[in-house]
Amino acid sequence: MAATPQLPLFPLHTVLFPDGPLPLRIFEARYIDLVRCCLRDRTSFGVVQIRAGDEAGEVLQTAEVGTSARIVDFCRLPDGLLGITCHGEQRFRLLSRTRARDGLNVGAIEWFPPEQAIPVPGAYRHFVELLRAALPRFGELYAAIPRRYDDAAWVGARVAEILPISLADKQACLELDGLARLARLAPLIQRVEE
Repeated sequence: MAATPQLPLFPLHTVLFPDGPLPLRIFEARYIDLVRCCLRDRTSFGVVQIRAGDEAGEVLQTAEVGTSARIVDFCRLPDGLLGITCHGEQRFRLLSRTRARDGLNVGAIEWFPPEQAIPVPGAYRHFVELLRAALPRFGELYAAIPRRYDDAAWVGARVAEILPISLADKQACLELDGLARLARLAPLIQRVEE
């Protein structure tokens, strides 16, 4: 029997989607060590949404589904902190979470299979036009993200990222696949447009 994969966790008050951008400012020792290990070993870490607790303190409860993140760039910020840019990779289900002596959360996880590329149905083509207009306005944040406007999973993830909807709605979208995600977003986008 294969061992359950373990993933260092970075709980945040955000939801990261596969192929999505995530800029972070790192100042806690446990996360500086995490970044150092990920860069040295060329590994990723897991991002899970905090449901109860603080980013810079104790995390009491997280969502059960998260996304692995790979560091693609880093720099020293003007305030002296470490800045990293990450890209979301693959969704996972958090089976259990432990806290290491240094305060770092580590999760036992199971990977979701990668989402299959499915064409965007005609009923949701307006999402593609929304993204074509909106993503350039985000400047560098989305500059390195390859565009896949013909992929329903990719389109749904990008729309869920940029819409001003609740974290609970974003998390619900993360937990759904391609067409189901678009169906979930349809009434939410109508609410935002009203």
